[in-house]
Amino acid sequence: MGIFTAISTWIIPIFLLIVLLTATLKKVPAYELFVEGGKEGVKIAFSLLPFLVGMLVSISILRSSGALEAIIQLISPFLLWVGVPPEIVPLALVRPISGNAALGVTTELIATHGPDSFLGRLASTMQGSMDTTLYILTVYFGAVGIKKMGYALKVGLLADLVGIIMSIIIVTLVFG
Repeated sequence: MGIFTAISTWIIPIFLLIVLLTATLKKVPAYELFVEGGKEGVKIAFSLLPFLVGMLVSISILRSSGALEAIIQLISPFLLWVGVPPEIVPLALVRPISGNAALGVTTELIATHGPDSFLGRLASTMQGSMDTTLYILTVYFGAVGIKKMGYALKVGLLADLVGIIMSIIIVTLVFG
């Protein structure tokens, strides 16, 4: 067993021991605070549920209606002219909405084209270069009651666009 394996095995139990010892020394009711935090966590989870259901239904409608395929067919000539494979478009469109849906698209691309293919590498790079912007705004901003999210939306979508463009450029340069 290597040193890093030993450290990773013991780091969480040691951290918990330090927290409990500190709480005991400072005479803080650790268990009661833990239970109270659990109660708050359950309340937050229930408040997030409507937002999660809304996002999942929206994604399902987008894919089931054929709208995603129509968008891809519409922009395919331009993408091929620029040198971007149209198969990557579903990932680029779905990633800002849902991490799980994007992971499904990435898995499908890798299973179809292989992990060492250009598309497999591009999908993997794109998956790691973008965030679930709309999911974050909908769920977390909605949970805390933030109504004005215009600037956060603009910056988040711009960051996603930069992630898409840079993924394509870097994977093309490195793996051609």
